[in-house]
Amino acid sequence: MSIEITSEEQEQQVVEHLRASRERIDQELSKTIVGQKDVVQQLLISLLGGGHCLITGAPGLAKTLLVRSVAQIFHLQFQRIQFTPDLMPSDITGTEILEQRDDGGREMQFVKGPIFANVILADEINRTPPKTQAALLEAMQEHQVTVAGKRYVLEEPFFVLATQNPIEMEGTYPLPEAQLDRFMFNVLIDYLPHEQELDVVLQTTARRPDPIEQLFSGEDVLRFQEVVRRVPIAREIADYAVRLVEASRPGRERAIAFVNEWVSWGAGLRAAQTLVLGAKARALLEGRSHVTSDDIRALAAPTLRHRVLLNYKAEAEGVTIEDCVGELLSHVKA
Repeated sequence: MSIEITSEEQEQQVVEHLRASRERIDQELSKTIVGQKDVVQQLLISLLGGGHCLITGAPGLAKTLLVRSVAQIFHLQFQRIQFTPDLMPSDITGTEILEQRDDGGREMQFVKGPIFANVILADEINRTPPKTQAALLEAMQEHQVTVAGKRYVLEEPFFVLATQNPIEMEGTYPLPEAQLDRFMFNVLIDYLPHEQELDVVLQTTARRPDPIEQLFSGEDVLRFQEVVRRVPIAREIADYAVRLVEASRPGRERAIAFVNEWVSWGAGLRAAQTLVLGAKARALLEGRSHVTSDDIRALAAPTLRHRVLLNYKAEAEGVTIEDCVGELLSHVKA
């Protein structure tokens, strides 16, 4: 459920609470996470925007630690699900078991699975069959699960962060495009620069990190999500987001030459909605009450990199999705 903001004064109090706590969020995360500023910002934007994240990165880059730390700051229940080829849908959603009552009779009781949490880390989602992937994706879209014909509503807020390992792709089950589109962002985690990696090694081998302090509650997150949608955006800025997405579609009126040459399928309507909603959350996190074109540009890559499909010619010429997004930003002006 969403929390209604009853007055402009209360809404402003929520905004000021988030602004005042932004620096403290970074301070708490710095107890366990070094660097990765863009990754942290995109995760926070996704959480405040009410979306889900797909993270692509090699093993050992602190993906689990980062998600758990964010959950602790917002005092949200965290669950990690390791996706494997033998994982079944009931292992995620839960199952019904036969239990004996006090009067001697028997009845079916539903035992909740790990999906009944606020923050779900779906580790290596592409290593489990499509049937199990679909069980998670129904929960992402509908915020509910269906077991034995009965509907069970998930507790809000509900945030899924799914990881994909870019190496060892043999024997995996890549997510279909329609399911990828349900993720607000595709966030890339790369190796740290030398100095930051050295800091991590020294910190983690010297002492255990200090416990992370809770700064918010689940109710606060719901209020933040409500306020994010009320952030004003000029029609011209929203038009820029829509034009950027339209330009990624080959064979269309607004398509650019390189898009027709390299792209087989462009981004859909959800991409423009993500750009606008994410830009509103980014503005609040940076202490602004209005959206600028820089907010749209900053979120173009995580929004489009899993929604724009390159063709065989692009792959043969070594063109990456980052190249494509860069071309879009240089050709489509705010």
